[in-house]
Amino acid sequence: MQALILKEEEKLKKAIAITLIAGFMTMNIAPVLAVEEAQKSTAAPKQFKSMVKKNKKTNDEYKYAYVNMDWWKNFNDENLNNYIIKAIQNNYDLKMATLAVEEYYQQTRAQFANELPTVSAGFAPNLIKMPGATNTTGAFAVPAFAQYEIDLFLKNRDKTKSVKKLWEGSQLDERSAYIAVASAVGTTYLNIVMLDKIINLQDEIVKDRKEIYDLMVLSHGEGLASTADTVRANKAYVSGTSDLIELHKQREQMLHQLCVLIGESPENASSLARTSLDDLDFTGVIPSQIASEVIVQRPDYMKAEKMVEKAGIDVRVAKKEFLPSISLTGLALFNAHDLGSIFTTKGMLALLGGSIMYPFFTGGSRFANLRLRKAEYERILQNYYKTNLTAIQEVNDSLVSIKMDREKMTETEKQAKLEKADYGYNEHKYNQGTISKLDLIQYRENLLSIDKLVAQNKVDCLVDYIGLYKAVGSKL
Repeated sequence: MQALILKEEEKLKKAIAITLIAGFMTMNIAPVLAVEEAQKSTAAPKQFKSMVKKNKKTNDEYKYAYVNMDWWKNFNDENLNNYIIKAIQNNYDLKMATLAVEEYYQQTRAQFANELPTVSAGFAPNLIKMPGATNTTGAFAVPAFAQYEIDLFLKNRDKTKSVKKLWEGSQLDERSAYIAVASAVGTTYLNIVMLDKIINLQDEIVKDRKEIYDLMVLSHGEGLASTADTVRANKAYVSGTSDLIELHKQREQMLHQLCVLIGESPENASSLARTSLDDLDFTGVIPSQIASEVIVQRPDYMKAEKMVEKAGIDVRVAKKEFLPSISLTGLALFNAHDLGSIFTTKGMLALLGGSIMYPFFTGGSRFANLRLRKAEYERILQNYYKTNLTAIQEVNDSLVSIKMDREKMTETEKQAKLEKADYGYNEHKYNQGTISKLDLIQYRENLLSIDKLVAQNKVDCLVDYIGLYKAVGSKL
């Protein structure tokens, strides 16, 4: 009788073991053992820390290094510096760029997990009725399952390196975004300052044209001016007023744009402080030529280089897909009729096995994937060459613009001095009574017009400096 009971227990154990093994082969048994997020600082593998986490940013200081705040101080404008800082802190495009870096970082971590073994464990209470038996038997099982793909050919390692290149590329995209936003803030701010100056000058022109028109109306009433002259004066006044309205519209739109760049509501546009164009003075040194070492530090150039490296790794991975996969599988099962004796060796079943799998036929997908990766590599390599030429072009274009606009600025300033001297002579003539007030007002409009041109040329030069700053990746 005792032997019969023992035999039944052995059958029961075998049935439970077979059932659980089959279940493990077809599904995951929850819960999965995982390291909690709160423990990740101490539980992460050392290899992973050295590969990825050592470069993860811990504060925002690197963002200010991206935009080279020392260079922006050359404008000697605290308002501009404050807007650059606000953009770094509040601009939504920059926040998205930083979050994109975090996304790629987590993708790198997820891919690295494929290099590690997976372990699953669970708890499985059972109620079993054997064939021919009149009663049911309860049992408790704690199964644990482990699987590991031996990365003998370093295929998974290469996949991790490939994803890591995307993470590194996202960091360079982040740097590009900060430089682009800082450049946009600077350019928009300078154009607003220029419009402030030009609007003041245009307002003076409109006042003068209104005075000319009023004088023409009086002269026409006295029969000293023709109707055609009066109409022309009125047309000039209306045209000047229309130009003034357009300038106001442009300034309001740029103020709204600046608000968005610094992360504020456009409703606050009227409260944005700025410096007078006359007080704006750039004291930095702009080089006449740029060394090639600076060009290769541009973030887009460096990213193109990273993408070439990634494409090369992807080709290597595609080749390794032709190699077999080697896996280890382990199973541990603790089984007992009561919870108190569940972890004893009496009710334990262990299994360790290995496998070598080779895909003999995949319908040509591996060959197609290899050719695809090679084509991608060639395309990305060509983009790298193009990025190199584009970088050189943009730097040279910026240097040419700076040189030519400086020369134009010099000539415009000479013209402004001559116009100012001419106005002084005519003002003297007016005081002596040799020319009319109408003539003097027209000479004054010429002076105001050339002052507008000086303001535009000055800002053009300053914007050219920002263009060079952007072209060299802020390395000025």
